[in-house]
Amino acid sequence: MSERFVVITGGPGAGKSSLIDALAADGFPIVAEAGRDIIRDQMARGGTALPWIDPAAFAQIMLDRDIAAYTQCARLADDSLVFFDRGVVDIVGYLTLIGLPIPSSLDMAAHRLRYRPQVFIAPAWREIYAQDTERKQDFDEARRTEAAMREVYPRYGYTLIDLPHASVAERITFIRRACGAEPSSVP
Repeated sequence: MSERFVVITGGPGAGKSSLIDALAADGFPIVAEAGRDIIRDQMARGGTALPWIDPAAFAQIMLDRDIAAYTQCARLADDSLVFFDRGVVDIVGYLTLIGLPIPSSLDMAAHRLRYRPQVFIAPAWREIYAQDTERKQDFDEARRTEAAMREVYPRYGYTLIDLPHASVAERITFIRRACGAEPSSVP
């Protein structure tokens, strides 16, 4: 288990990516969410591994990318925190949400590739939620996605910590304090 691998999860449109971007700006290594890149790539080349066409293929590509990212981060020589915009367990949550079976390879990866035991969850937040080209879910589905993450993460031994509905700067301070990575000055 890697205490330095910190996951931020939740439903779509809850501010996770903004937090990841801000943590990167603070100098932390980050791993961006694979799903958006996969959707962009598949759409650009006319692929079918899209959540609305072939969700199982989409999940498999996410798993492959998440394993590669985890492995690459595990090779980092320093002991700095690495922030992940979603973890392998999110794929379990995604498949649970849409009613597809969890492949044994995914279940094994979720057990084997361990993150910090405390996972931050960004609760659904209607005021900041917006659909876009890659985010086709409505707000109700965003809430159901959050609920799926709340269900599956504890199954894999993680404790969820709710992020406050607050500014990005306040959320960053909250995360850094919870991880013992106090900012040099509090905003």
